[in-house]
Amino acid sequence: MKKFVLIIAAALLMLPISAKASQEEALRQIETYLNSIKTLEADFVQTSSNGGTAEGKLYIAKPNKIRMEYDDPTSVLIVGDGNYIVYNDKELDQVTHIDYDDIPASLILANDIKIDGKNIKASNFYQDAGITSVTLDYKDKGDVGPITLLFSNNPLELKQWKIVDPQNIEVKISLYNSMQDGKLDDSLFKFKDKKSNPLNYKKKR
Repeated sequence: MKKFVLIIAAALLMLPISAKASQEEALRQIETYLNSIKTLEADFVQTSSNGGTAEGKLYIAKPNKIRMEYDDPTSVLIVGDGNYIVYNDKELDQVTHIDYDDIPASLILANDIKIDGKNIKASNFYQDAGITSVTLDYKDKGDVGPITLLFSNNPLELKQWKIVDPQNIEVKISLYNSMQDGKLDDSLFKFKDKKSNPLNYKKKR
């Protein structure tokens, strides 16, 4: 009986270590996967906790280039050329320039992502046979909240990211029909303002 109790005790002591090792291994795999992406093209569905929904097309070319074309009736175009991001409300004919440091999703556009607990910290880690979910928070983020990434496991593939905006609205971007590392025309990531050229923006650090 004493031997049996010792075996059970040893097994219980090993559980946290095994779980921690499994999480660290998964985080290294996520790091490798995100850093391996050169380009990404996908359809997306955006849902918000306030009931809003939208669909469109996503293009990413690393480092730091992004284009999100929203389908009608959402008349919005988002274009990031690596220096700044343009938010174009076509219906209102308004153009807003956004700094990369002001959006959590810019984290997945970087070339060298390190989830080392220093600049980028992982929390709310979850993994089962089908999916892995992790929330990433990063240093010197200012008022920008963390981003939660959801991956399919086999193969490892980014399926969704989730943020909470400054108005405390949860926004989810779910990806479908993804194609990785295809050739994307650089013109996708250039925005031409018909009225003026962009001025006074802060470059990505």
